[in-house]
Amino acid sequence: MKKETYEAQKAFAGEKKPSMLRRCVGHDYTGRQIYMITMVTEGRRALFGQVVGKSGAPEGSPDEPRIELSELGQRVVDEWWAASLHHPEVEVIALQMMPDHLHGILFVREKMEKPLGMALRGFKQSCNKHYRELVLGVPPVPSVALPTQQTQPALRKDRRGEDRTHGMLFARGYNDKLLLRAGQLETWLRYLADNPRRLLMKREHPDLFRVQQNITVAGVSFSAIGNCFLLRHPVRLFVQCSRRLTEAEIQAKVKEYLTAARQGAVLVSPAISPGEKAVMRAAFNEGLPLIYLQENGLTELAKPSGTRMEACARGQLLILSPWEHHNEQITISRNQCLMLNDLASRICENDLSTSSTNK
Repeated sequence: MKKETYEAQKAFAGEKKPSMLRRCVGHDYTGRQIYMITMVTEGRRALFGQVVGKSGAPEGSPDEPRIELSELGQRVVDEWWAASLHHPEVEVIALQMMPDHLHGILFVREKMEKPLGMALRGFKQSCNKHYRELVLGVPPVPSVALPTQQTQPALRKDRRGEDRTHGMLFARGYNDKLLLRAGQLETWLRYLADNPRRLLMKREHPDLFRVQQNITVAGVSFSAIGNCFLLRHPVRLFVQCSRRLTEAEIQAKVKEYLTAARQGAVLVSPAISPGEKAVMRAAFNEGLPLIYLQENGLTELAKPSGTRMEACARGQLLILSPWEHHNEQITISRNQCLMLNDLASRICENDLSTSSTNK
């Protein structure tokens, strides 16, 4: 396939501007539901404290990954856990503070009079008072006597009516995820608890966790994260398995590809068919080097999830995508599958020693 085909697909995928701040269309935000909420500071400033420790240190040890909160960070924590006092319908399940953002889990147990967003707006406003007092040195406005019209300073308000005279603690909006399936809450709780360790891993291996945009590989532009030196490995092997393979034939393919990988080949695949998934999963679990192509692109702040992050830290993994990032969950089309397989084949066949990989 020609480069123009990939560029056309890329343009089509980018027609809808991605936003992590969109609400779920049609969802009742006053009803019973569990949410994971993410809020970031204005300008991603590290105002809540600092993450300390070592990524490999065990839990309970002096070097255990953790955040040491600033005074402002502690006040934000107190405000979050006080949410049930202001809104009895809401139960606070968890909170993980990070230097420039927070992740929290809330359970709306009963019907709310107003959408959850109004409660979160009140939380942000309360935190903003602490920010102005502790960071900007602006004393709190006395509640007993309001300034007269002659002495009241002019307020600079944005289009939503928020007073931004002295700046704001949080950036506008927030991201929410809805709990939709069994086991999802446990996954969220593990993710929150693991956040400090993941940040330390990124600091310890900055080159492996920096998202690179517009790197050119085999004449096609990609976003990438992971070990780009795998592209220059002398032996790259395209993993392709027919959907018609029986289970016994799949296991034979797994054995064949693992043998090649153990002998030094880097396996390359979008892992679409059951056989391809089995091969890549087995190689991943064995710690063998992989280049994985995916349909969804990478944002500047993207990071691998779960065990993929550890694989990136070891230099075992490279993730590539030829298309723009999108927030919607979509089913990959047959045409996209063909294009990804074609790209995987080209990555293995071309001499990439002079590719533009920004390394």
